[in-house]
Amino acid sequence: MTHSLTMPRPDDWHLHLRDGAVLHGVLPETARHFARAIIMPNLVPPVVTLADATAYHARIMAALPKGTTFEPLMVLYLTEGTDPADVAAAAASGLVKAVKLYPAGATTNSNSGVRDFDKVRPVLEKMAEIGLPLCVHGEVTAPEVDIFDREAVFIDSVLDPLRRATPGLRVVMEHITTMQGVAYARSAGDDLAATITTHHLILNRNHILAGGIKPHYYCLPVAKRETHRLALRAAATSGEARFFLGTDSAPHVDALKEHACGCAGCFTATNTMALLAHVFEEEGALDKLEHFAARNGPGFYRLPVNEATITLTKGEPAKWPDKILTEAGPVTVFNPGFPVHWHVDC
Repeated sequence: MTHSLTMPRPDDWHLHLRDGAVLHGVLPETARHFARAIIMPNLVPPVVTLADATAYHARIMAALPKGTTFEPLMVLYLTEGTDPADVAAAAASGLVKAVKLYPAGATTNSNSGVRDFDKVRPVLEKMAEIGLPLCVHGEVTAPEVDIFDREAVFIDSVLDPLRRATPGLRVVMEHITTMQGVAYARSAGDDLAATITTHHLILNRNHILAGGIKPHYYCLPVAKRETHRLALRAAATSGEARFFLGTDSAPHVDALKEHACGCAGCFTATNTMALLAHVFEEEGALDKLEHFAARNGPGFYRLPVNEATITLTKGEPAKWPDKILTEAGPVTVFNPGFPVHWHVDC
């Protein structure tokens, strides 16, 4: 039985850090274990231009604890007014590693997202030309589509036509939650990849709703049926290069989660690596964890694998804080609901 695992320092290919007091409170939780992270741009106002990304990058670096080594990989928020030339300049700067597509109204702070996809075609064509990845929140927002079907409908009605209309566009399907998402990611070549979150490997929709509503399990895309969770587990633990970790760790202070209209998001930055070791061990795939968390993402983003390492050890039940205290209020750490015996030795 494996009781210790050393691997390259992992990266998080989908992370929310927010801004201000919340940024200062949660950033150390990611920087403790992760070398790099793709930083989501859905602030208010959003990170739309290279100038916006440069300013946000400076705020992140200023919030890092002294002595911490962490590289934020910046992302631009795609709007119908995004300038292709600014996107090209952002990519050439080396600071910006992707552009994010939010269908308008799909998730937190997405009202500036795309409604008319024809209006962003010049940007997508420029991205295909220069090889800059498009990170996609894959859900339709039409009210007549059931919330549990939004991802599957998006693949058929938006993503597949978009990719066919833009040959060479490199796409990351972010936080896939369905067997349809897994199948579509596998249907193409190396220009299509998918991230999978920690919490979607653990939760199905019963965990949110059965026995009372659990606001800290509510996220978007929402967790689906157990059959979908099992499909995600099989994909994540397969070792296939197209699947890699994007935690979608999304901090909201408790006052906004435990609310009549609670915010969507699970905060997993603190305990993701311990939880992943637990999941991969359950699936008999500990040897695939470093591919999922440390190798496949750099491969797709054309970056080197981190030289530094971390070691995970198995022992007594792991402990982590119930909440991360910030000056804006407490943020609840994701609780899987079962004992975890893996620890990260930094």
